[in-house]
Amino acid sequence: MTTAGAERATRRPRGLDGLLSTSLGKTGTRMRIVAAGFFCLYLGIGARLVVIGFKPDPTTMRRASGETIAASRPDVLDRNGEILATDVKTMSVFAEPRRLIDKDEATELLTAVLPNLDARDLREKLASKKGFVWVKREVTPKQRDEVFHLGLPGVGLVPENKRVYPNGPAAAHVLGYVNIDNAGIAGIEKYIDGQGLADLHDAGFSLTPEELKPISLSVDIKATHAVRDELEKGIVHFKAKAGAAAIVDVNTGEVVALASLPDYDPNKPPDMHDLTYINRMNVGVYEMGSTFKALTIAMALDSGKVNLNSRLDARGTLSFGRFRIHDYHAQNRALTVPEVFTYSSNIGTARMALGQGVERHKAFLRKMGQLTRMRTELPESAEPIVPKNWGELNTMTIAFGHGLAVAPLQAMMAVSALMNGGYLMTPTFLKRSEEEAKKAAVQVVRPETSEAMRYLMRLNAEIGTAKKVNVNGYYVGGKTGTAEKVIGGHYSKTRLFTTFMAVAPSDKPKYLFLTIMDEPQGLPETGGYATAAYNSGHVTAQIIERVGPLLGLPPRFELPTQPFPLLAKLGFGLATIPARGGGGH
Repeated sequence: MTTAGAERATRRPRGLDGLLSTSLGKTGTRMRIVAAGFFCLYLGIGARLVVIGFKPDPTTMRRASGETIAASRPDVLDRNGEILATDVKTMSVFAEPRRLIDKDEATELLTAVLPNLDARDLREKLASKKGFVWVKREVTPKQRDEVFHLGLPGVGLVPENKRVYPNGPAAAHVLGYVNIDNAGIAGIEKYIDGQGLADLHDAGFSLTPEELKPISLSVDIKATHAVRDELEKGIVHFKAKAGAAAIVDVNTGEVVALASLPDYDPNKPPDMHDLTYINRMNVGVYEMGSTFKALTIAMALDSGKVNLNSRLDARGTLSFGRFRIHDYHAQNRALTVPEVFTYSSNIGTARMALGQGVERHKAFLRKMGQLTRMRTELPESAEPIVPKNWGELNTMTIAFGHGLAVAPLQAMMAVSALMNGGYLMTPTFLKRSEEEAKKAAVQVVRPETSEAMRYLMRLNAEIGTAKKVNVNGYYVGGKTGTAEKVIGGHYSKTRLFTTFMAVAPSDKPKYLFLTIMDEPQGLPETGGYATAAYNSGHVTAQIIERVGPLLGLPPRFELPTQPFPLLAKLGFGLATIPARGGGGH
């Protein structure tokens, strides 16, 4: 190889020399370029972290929002479209402990703007390793703004739905209430969840209040306000421990009004285990006293063994072993069936029940829905207290309302069947038509028996134990009931449970009214008496007079010319009316 060729073989390209150069000047330039690149990268990462700190993680937001959507509930309306329960938007504060920079600072700042928070509890929450914790639910608009302006990374706000009840305690026991997560805890609210709302939410369906069909109840909120007001005044006046009242449409089984006192405001619900606030119409079980005589007489009449002209021996006392049954308004003679009802004869009704026999008596009460738990849309209900060993003595005492305890609404439905032509219906708190009700109803007594019972109820209001509450213009029929409470295993003569059942109007029944009072006291104006006509009866009369026009029952002051046509055809007329009636028992 020539010298020139050797020189060409060992010569390097000029560009390669530049790249492989190790001069200090060029190395410094490269380092500055790399450093600038890393600076831009870290700047971008830092900026992203700041953004994330102020804006909650979308996954967390979706989870929190999911809980809110799951809590959306339909509006609840009364029978006339008035809102009884609805959702309103509110804001809640949450935190993501894993993303908090300074937990002590966060605790200090949050407790400053949310003073009701427990600092130690909050610090423990924020120190946990959870991805999501609630700081405070349902904050005020001012608190919302203050939390927002804190700008704490890992702390955010999420919209939620809060359940509100515009009518406060009115219809509280029907509506029930919800918990902080808007899940139904009692009443219709719990029923709504049981109909599949909770399942839809758990399945991930994004339901909003606007997408949910409102629930229309059978309750009339105006009538309910009036019933509650009159009941409250009655409890105060007669110094009772508690009380309840209800109105049922006898032709549909709809509960039109219900009040049970003491009650509560569902916007601030009580401890669910506090028995002070139970729904006494559905959950309480009581001996209903002489109102049960209506069932006994209906049983006897429907059997055909007894008619309105039949006479029952009511002389002296009725003995069974060492037990003695006596009459409160003793006549000491044979009484016709109407007299047994208007004098409220324990002996007469006991003899009617004995005439049917124990098994027939039990079968009739079972048919009337008195021996099994009553079911309604409200999840709260109680099992009747039935004798374990039911013998003749039980039949005798149950005939006049002692020895069997049922829910008052349960007794109402049985008496409603005696008023509406003989159809036993399951009570409902939802709107339904008469046609819908009749399809599911069971005929339990003959139409003639039903008319006879309406006749007796009316007669009792004219001349019998219910005459003190014969509201002018409404052609009311009624029956009193006074039961001695069982205290320490024995009946107390001084602690009474009183009931009054009334139908209006008696000739063409529309509504059945019931008032119960727990331990009402005798007053000077009642002559010291504390029996049903003087307290529960008085309250029922006030309710009928006030609520009648609200429910489309204007007073009529001309008596019907033929109120009981079936009885007239059978030949039962004025001859069955006793010369005089009973007192206030």
